[in-house]
Amino acid sequence: MCLDALNRFTPYALAILRIVAGLIFIPHGMQKLFGFPEPPENGLPPAFSLFWIGGILEFGGGLLMLLGLFTRPVAFLLSGEMAVAYWMVHAPKNFVPALNAGDAAILYCFVFLLFVFTGPGAWSLDGLLGGGARHEAEP
Repeated sequence: MCLDALNRFTPYALAILRIVAGLIFIPHGMQKLFGFPEPPENGLPPAFSLFWIGGILEFGGGLLMLLGLFTRPVAFLLSGEMAVAYWMVHAPKNFVPALNAGDAAILYCFVFLLFVFTGPGAWSLDGLLGGGARHEAEP
């Protein structure tokens, strides 16, 4: 398939990645904030602790990513959160991601970082509200 033909679908591929990332990120926050679908091993984090703030970012940020609202600033915050999560929680156990269960944190970090630069893609509230009506990812 010609590259120009593939480039037409870039905004839609970005939208699908953004929606799926938001959908699978939200339950991490729900777990920390509401104990659903299952409470964390150490129980719910105390209010205003780092893990509680992480839960707020994961639930609220995941919802905003799902909707494509304030995509770039939210993606910047979530990318940073995942970098901090990797270095504070996973790396001290072992530097190798396959051995410290930090794979997801690294992937989320770079997926969200991508959205800082590309914008939300298609099917976003940013696009409907005029904040990302152009498909930024197209050359």
